[in-house]
Amino acid sequence: MCYIFEVDQLKLALKMNFTKADLQKELTYKTSRSGGKGGQNVNKVATKVELLFDVQASLLFNEEDKTLIINKLQNRLNKDGLLQVISEEERSQYLNKERAVDKLLTIITKALHRPKVRKASKISKAAHAKRMDEKRMQAVKKQLRRNSGNTE
Repeated sequence: MCYIFEVDQLKLALKMNFTKADLQKELTYKTSRSGGKGGQNVNKVATKVELLFDVQASLLFNEEDKTLIINKLQNRLNKDGLLQVISEEERSQYLNKERAVDKLLTIITKALHRPKVRKASKISKAAHAKRMDEKRMQAVKKQLRRNSGNTE
């Protein structure tokens, strides 16, 4: 299942003209001790990973993409204007780094996604006429039910 996720991520990254390796060159990591599972390991090893990405200084995106990312992800930016992703689910720092990079990749690809503009379509005259006929038939059926119940 992880393999499929990585392939999908790779396809999205290829559409965006950058790879995971290119993205990792521009990332900064901070580590700290994480809570949760891990037993005695929790108190000793810094497994929590905080990933920081400077969107403005990035060479991977053009100005239009940068403004789009900043506008859509304002709630994820810290006071210095860095995009912040935190991962502390895993017991090892390496896995948390990988997970944080994957999260960042999905966040950026979703932010850069531009939905297709909906083209308004018109219902054909035949389809409209058919619908009106069915409506009329339904109304007649109900009218007959109403009249047949009053015979006493």
